[in-house]
Formats: sequence, structure tokens, C-alpha cells
Amino acid sequence: MTIQTVGIIGAGTMGNGIAQACAVAGVNVVMIDIAQAAVDKGIATVAGSLDRLIKKEKLTEAQKSAALALIKGSTSYDDLKSTQLVIEAATENHELKLKILKQVDALLPPEVIVASNTSSISITQLAAATSRPDRFIGMHFFNPVPMMALVEIIRGYLTSDATHDTVKALAERLGKSPITVKNAPGFVVNRILVPMINEAFFVLAEGIATAEDIDAGMKLGCNQPIGPLALADMIGLDVCLAVMEVYLEQFGDSKYRPCPLLKEMVAAGQLGRKTGRGVYTY
Repeated sequence: MTIQTVGIIGAGTMGNGIAQACAVAGVNVVMIDIAQAAVDKGIATVAGSLDRLIKKEKLTEAQKSAALALIKGSTSYDDLKSTQLVIEAATENHELKLKILKQVDALLPPEVIVASNTSSISITQLAAATSRPDRFIGMHFFNPVPMMALVEIIRGYLTSDATHDTVKALAERLGKSPITVKNAPGFVVNRILVPMINEAFFVLAEGIATAEDIDAGMKLGCNQPIGPLALADMIGLDVCLAVMEVYLEQFGDSKYRPCPLLKEMVAAGQLGRKTGRGVYTY
């Protein structure tokens, strides 16, 4: 099956980023959110992002106009009936995702593939809430979507080969470099990344080095573009902590226990860039 139109549920950071990636690659998009204001904001964000690419001479005005013409904003799930793939990109909340997926599943023709952009929730579990577990898959894009090449394609227990191959082909058409992953807590990247961030907090808490030197060490010694502590501030310390607590619960392995310093900072409301103060002050 060739994907001509992609439905995206959620016009926030991830949703509008996925919409932009699709539209620039010439794929039709239907982007849904609960309020028209959210839809309008999502489309405006895409337009602003395309303007920045024009300034960098990576895109022309004509290409921008062509891309925006391919994005249809809507507040009605009925508009998803014309799609071949629907990507759920709502907030990382288990109950909310289940509610959305059940609603959409009831509306969509049986051949439509449904994907979730979740970064932590079991694809097998989400698939079980639908009538199409063989046509359900994880499509975990990385932020910012237009810039990041990686997409983790996560196979649930019942995901078919045909579904996997169709979604992988679409990711490649978007100019992405997909990797195939089995369903497991944290998938691949976050399972490796989050314990590294946690370990950086332990090193900081033990006074082994300053935050600046820890980050400089990882940037210069491991060729990382941003140090783990600065990255935690960018992600949000509360988000990092929540993910660590999920790993600890799901793996039942003490190596995933969150650093007490991280817990203290979250309790104090120092969550990183979004609050102006985390490991660093902004």
C-alpha cells in the first residue's frame, strides 16, 4: 500500500513537526486537534519553520507554498477517513492515548494503519485497544522532527510485516533514517539515553565534577552535541524523572532508580528551561 494522505492527531510540537516533514516530502496531511486555535497555531508554527529554512536557503518560497497547501487543519475526526495512515501524536498520557485510539479506530476503514508517536508507552498495549493490532505500529519521531533523521519504528506483538514495511517506506520517503525496534520499555534510544542522564546527576550529586565540566567531558570525550545535564534541562527534569520511574517499575531493576538529587530538584520546581532554572539558570 502506498501512503498518499497521513492523518496526524495533535497539532503540538511533535504533531506539527511530523506534518511539516510529510508536507515537504509531498505527502498530503490532515492535522487534527480539539480546538481550532490549536490547529491554527500548529499550521503557523510550520509556516514559521519553513520561513527559517528559506532564510537558510534550504527551501524556496514556491516550495513553502506547495508544502502548506498539502496541510489541511481540522477539529473533526471524520476528516481522517480519507487517510491511509493515522499517527497519534497527543500528549504522553496513557489514558488520553487509549481514549483517542478507541475513538479513531471505530471511525476508520479497516485497512487504515494506525501509529503512535509515543516515546514510552507499550505499543502492544495500545494496539490491544483497537480492532487492528496487526495494522498498529509505533512511529517514534525525535524532536525537532524536521531536523532529526531518526524514527524508531516499533513493532507490537501482533504488528504485521506488511504494516512494518509500509511505515518504514514512508519514513524513508520523508528523508528519515528509520530503525526497527521490538516493543520494550524505552525502546532503544531513550533506554540508553535516560540512564546516562541519571548517571550524570549521580556524578553531580557526589561532587565529582561541576555541571559544566560533566557536560564538557561528554561533549568533548563522546562527541555529543550537548551535554547530558543541559539536555535534561531541555527535555524537562520532570519528564526525565517520570520516564526513569516508568523504567524502574517496568523492568523491576534497581539500576533504573532515579538519582535523589534529580527528585529534589523536581520537588523544588526547578524543571529546566521551561521554569528558567534546572541544573543551569536560563
